[in-house]
Amino acid sequence: MPSKISYPLILVNLKTYSESMGAKAMELAKIAEKVHAETSVCIAVAPQTVDIPPLIKAIDIPVFAQHVDPVGHGKYTGHILPEAMAEAGCAGTLISHSERRLELETIKATIDRAREAGLTQVVCVDTIARGRRVAPFSPDAIAIEPPELIGTGTPVSKAKPEIVSGSVAEVHEVDQKIKVLCGAGITSGEDVTAALSLGAEGILVASGVVKAENPYDKLLELAEATKA
Repeated sequence: MPSKISYPLILVNLKTYSESMGAKAMELAKIAEKVHAETSVCIAVAPQTVDIPPLIKAIDIPVFAQHVDPVGHGKYTGHILPEAMAEAGCAGTLISHSERRLELETIKATIDRAREAGLTQVVCVDTIARGRRVAPFSPDAIAIEPPELIGTGTPVSKAKPEIVSGSVAEVHEVDQKIKVLCGAGITSGEDVTAALSLGAEGILVASGVVKAENPYDKLLELAEATKA
């Protein structure tokens, strides 16, 4: 069974970095598992699809797909079936990351299919208005990530704090049950503290951990900040 997801959540997107594929993906996943064991903070990883089965067999923390398609069984060569990810042991999936952007109609269909398959849905949005438009679809979580800040080391919680607090307010006005995560540029415990103080219930992070000089130290810093 997939590991249980709790909040505050640290979701580490491994993307397609050379530092996070194959054996290196396993190393990062083991680090995430170790930090979870030491802090009790829920940490999930989203590896490339090919790395999902070995990671799920080796670790006891949630694993996310980076993307699934809103298709069913049948003639869908090359698509990623939500049920296949669930059967592999995934706990959830990212939807419409800025590097895999989807139209609203497709986002809704993907949320519905992921929910049917038992996957937690984390939908990425770039603006408050986009979050407001996605909220009626009732995903489990919405991650606010202005794309111009992704990978810059400048966190949205500092550069544009009103985007985080505004997203929380707008999303919760539609559906109080939706969790709001903060992404883009998070690299320090201070960034995490700022995000949570603005109402976020977790973070979506990638290069801040994957490309860190010491990923263990960095992830431990971020996890400890969620408890402060």
